[in-house]
Amino acid sequence: MRVKRLLALSLLMLAVARPAAAAVPGPLAQVKTTVDAVIATLKDKGLDHAARRQRLTTLIKDRFDFRVMSQTTLAVNWRRATPPEQDRFITLFTEILKDTYLGRIEAYTNERVTYDKELVEGNRALVDTQIVSSSGDIPIRYRMIREGERWLVYDVVIEEVSLVNTYRSTYSDIVLNEGIGGLLKKMEVKVKQLESSQR
Repeated sequence: MRVKRLLALSLLMLAVARPAAAAVPGPLAQVKTTVDAVIATLKDKGLDHAARRQRLTTLIKDRFDFRVMSQTTLAVNWRRATPPEQDRFITLFTEILKDTYLGRIEAYTNERVTYDKELVEGNRALVDTQIVSSSGDIPIRYRMIREGERWLVYDVVIEEVSLVNTYRSTYSDIVLNEGIGGLLKKMEVKVKQLESSQR
């Protein structure tokens, strides 16, 4: 009787656990959740500019892995940087990407977003979407990495142009000529410029 009870309990636990595991949304669904929340925020007339920006900032930071983006962007220069320089780069790069991305998001004028497909290989994934507008469709691909049950963006490819590759090319030239310290100084100036333009 005891064996039967244990078997029944085990089956019950499996029956409960399986739906929970199956309910974890994949990368495409998680991207859609964030994009839908961004659009809803932009359309919310009850938010003032500061409140809207704060909510958008939270949504962006929750969906992007800025540390992986930083490592990928600096490439071989990441290992050459000291831990404090790495931390400073992440902080500055996060601010630059956030402010740049926010500027593009706020240019939204009721375009429609379609979700085409996802490709998952281990803990990496690609999610293909399109912004549909009267002037033409804009393909956007999200490169993502899995952390637990969350899929986080580490690169955005817009019309075949990788955000990470673009910054890597620019930053590599600066590091070559001015070192990591010179790059950080230029990034600090850029952050101040972006903050001033948004006031």
